[in-house]
Amino acid sequence: MSHDHDHGVRQAGERSLWLALALTAGYMVAEVAGGLLTSSLALISDAAHMFTDAAALAIALAAIRLARRAADHKRTFGYHRFEILAAALNALVLLGVGCYVLYEASLRLREPPVIHSAGMLAIGAGGFAVNYLGMRLLRHGAQTSLNMRSAYLEMWSDMLGSLGVVAAAGVIQLTGWAWIDALVAAAIALWIVPRCWTLLRDSLHILLEGVPPGLSLREIQTALSAVPGVQGVHDLHVWALTSGRNNLTVHLVLDEGKAPQEVLQEASRMLEKRFELTHTTIQVEVKTCEQAFACDPQGGEPAHDGEHVHDGEHHHHHH
Repeated sequence: MSHDHDHGVRQAGERSLWLALALTAGYMVAEVAGGLLTSSLALISDAAHMFTDAAALAIALAAIRLARRAADHKRTFGYHRFEILAAALNALVLLGVGCYVLYEASLRLREPPVIHSAGMLAIGAGGFAVNYLGMRLLRHGAQTSLNMRSAYLEMWSDMLGSLGVVAAAGVIQLTGWAWIDALVAAAIALWIVPRCWTLLRDSLHILLEGVPPGLSLREIQTALSAVPGVQGVHDLHVWALTSGRNNLTVHLVLDEGKAPQEVLQEASRMLEKRFELTHTTIQVEVKTCEQAFACDPQGGEPAHDGEHVHDGEHHHHHH
């Protein structure tokens, strides 16, 4: 059964996520301690980067577990949004850390502290090894799951950060230029900040029920208007529950004498084929001649005879 196979893959994915999380979180603590002991800001900055990894892995794990929890009477959509909330929180924490590292680096460039480069080199090399291992663990899952993919990319970029730490420690050992440490720290922070900003922006877009990227409301409206028998399209809402789970609700006004069931099937088939929208709620109304003149000529709101009230929400689903 393909279901069993799928379940097995998911469990294997979850196992490698747990392993990668244990490795990363453990080493992150070691890097913070090492950074304080060797006074290396680059190590602390790399630890912040490792925190993004650990957070991405923890979010991926929590999302897998929570998505298994069924929707209940209080949360009719289930727990899919949790992943987005966690991602937004992660991004906010990291923006803060990134800004702190940049500020600290600017102070240290003026008067660099004494740095114990041998310790810094050893810890940086360890970080590199941990990231490499983590990447190997996640490589298989990254091809199938968006969540695993983001965790995999985090590890990949963090490996570059650790490489930077190793290089800086090497340069300091050879030349004694302590300011290199602050420079590498700033470079790692500058690498984190824009990515956090993007993550925050995307998360907020989903939380604000924005139209998912890659979909155009105008295109969907035009396509729905083109379905045979549809006279008008209104109250069209498209939003994402979590990344990759898009929903649509819409009211269609039909020509008189048109079988609503046919139009419904045609419209949902078209939405699935053209826009990959599978979670759709479509309500149809038949426009009668008496109503026609009260209608907006642009095919806007039909004159309702009080059958249902709009309050601007799209949560009253009609089937």
